[in-house]
Amino acid sequence: MTPTDSNMMVVREQTPSEALAIVPIQFFVPASQQTTTDADFEPTPMLQIEGARETTPETPKQLQETTPKLPPAPTKIHPDAEDAAALLMMARTATYVPKTDPGMPSFSLGLTDSSQEGASTQETEREKSPETATMLEQLDSLVQKLASSAAKGKDESPQIQRETGGESSAKLETPGGINQIPDDMKQKCYIWGTRLKEDAKGDTDEYEEICTLIGQGEYILMRTHLASFQAKSDIESQIVSAICLILNQKNEKRFQEQIYCLPPDIVSMALSDHPRGEFISPKTKKEFMVEAYPSFIHFIDRKKLSSHPYIFAPVCHSGHWWLWLINTRKRKCQILDPLHKKAPSDERKDINKFTGYVFSRLITYAGGKPLEKGEKEKEIKASYVKISGQKTSYDCAIYVMKWLELIEPENIKKGKYEWDNWTQEEVDHYRVEYASRILFSEMNKQRDRAIRESSAIRLSKPSSVLLSPFCQINSADIETG
Repeated sequence: MTPTDSNMMVVREQTPSEALAIVPIQFFVPASQQTTTDADFEPTPMLQIEGARETTPETPKQLQETTPKLPPAPTKIHPDAEDAAALLMMARTATYVPKTDPGMPSFSLGLTDSSQEGASTQETEREKSPETATMLEQLDSLVQKLASSAAKGKDESPQIQRETGGESSAKLETPGGINQIPDDMKQKCYIWGTRLKEDAKGDTDEYEEICTLIGQGEYILMRTHLASFQAKSDIESQIVSAICLILNQKNEKRFQEQIYCLPPDIVSMALSDHPRGEFISPKTKKEFMVEAYPSFIHFIDRKKLSSHPYIFAPVCHSGHWWLWLINTRKRKCQILDPLHKKAPSDERKDINKFTGYVFSRLITYAGGKPLEKGEKEKEIKASYVKISGQKTSYDCAIYVMKWLELIEPENIKKGKYEWDNWTQEEVDHYRVEYASRILFSEMNKQRDRAIRESSAIRLSKPSSVLLSPFCQINSADIETG
């Protein structure tokens, strides 16, 4: 065969006048790709229909005369390895898909290795979410731009333009921007915020400051705090405080007029000084005083603490979290515990009495009325509310943070709260959600850095280990570029 004939293919076409007609179809191959093997390109055919008879108004010959010839589409594009990884990441992390294998994490970060290439073909059978459709449109637009550039005579494939931190930040500042962050961006943010780097000496960057929330003061979070979002980890107290500060700044009636989320720092420090709920500290030999904790006082919004009808106060003791609901109008307190429906021990009863006293003192310090008068302030009682809760020993803080957002205190009746409990997949997914919410918060002075460095996350060594969203990730597994 001649070089021209090698680019020809014969197919059979049925015509009105005869059963079959031989129609040669010629493929146009750009000169730059003449030496490329068949496996390296996917040419776009240009049809040349010959030999058909004009027996109908729309014959193949007429089609040839009236159809304009389009410029040839480029053969297979070869972007940089980093750009290819970015495209692959965008395509595979458009949606959150729970896993059914109990031995695997309950949702995927979308970081897949070659062993899962075949499974990706099943995605077309799944119902696509609006997010998926948007990303597919972006990919389609990108391919069209690349094809258009090649048609203008460019020999090299154009590079995929990366977003700078400022461009990404601008996208997240749209109305309701925090809710428009793509899932893959949240997952990259989670990886960036929770991974620990280790140097040759074995030292880690766990004490690196990566988040500074600007509220009543500068509230600083280190990488070790964000790392507590990893699998089966107890959430650090500073994380719960950060969520309280962020919720209190939300422009919603719930937080601006009704509910004040009290950051747990002072209560946590008070319990460390009064570990069994003693009113006289075995450490300081003194009673609790708000003024003894000046480094945390400025993070309290005194106006809201003294004026809002409800105070939601998270409490942590011995690694377990529960939530106080305080009705400042009726002077009534209730406890939502994700693990217990009543006080599990006499020690817990003593701790509850002491924390009730701490809350009363904090409200009084802010200019409000105490929960009880005189010595009765040390006998404050709080009833437990029956509510469905955690299924593990380490998710209590996740439940408490979600309750801060969702619980309607006026709906609690007869010590019960009707609640459709979350699945474990949802609870696991909230770890990623909260990590991105903190780092992408507009209160975070280092927000642009979080966006920029999260956007740069890419796989350098694909591994099945990376399929776990809660695996310990270090610089040997993930690189930034």
